Amino acid sequence: MSATDPSKAMLVLTTLPTASAARALVRALVDRGLVACGTIVDGVTSIYRWEGKVEEAAEVQVILKTRRGRWDALQQAMIELHPYEVPEVLGLTIASGLQAYLEWVGSETTESEGGGA
Repeated sequence: MSATDPSKAMLVLTTLPTASAARALVRALVDRGLVACGTIVDGVTSIYRWEGKVEEAAEVQVILKTRRGRWDALQQAMIELHPYEVPEVLGLTIASGLQAYLEWVGSETTESEGGGA
């Protein structure tokens, strides 16, 4: 990752039904080199409309750290691995960050530069 371009880094948000499902997903994504890290935040509540009804569910929030060059492959893996029919997969570009951390994210996700968000 360029020392002058932190915008190549991304946070990707998703939610899962259980902590064990979240751990399995994050491990698979790290193993594939699609993310450098995933932070699992248990105990969130989501309120949303699904199939015409307002629903409320206990969920687990996952914050993934990656880079834009892995976006396309990460989306495909989420479609393949995520248990939800329509998973939340939101990519947020980073405006700034600690350079050493951004370099680590880049070094852990170096396989492809072909994507982009």
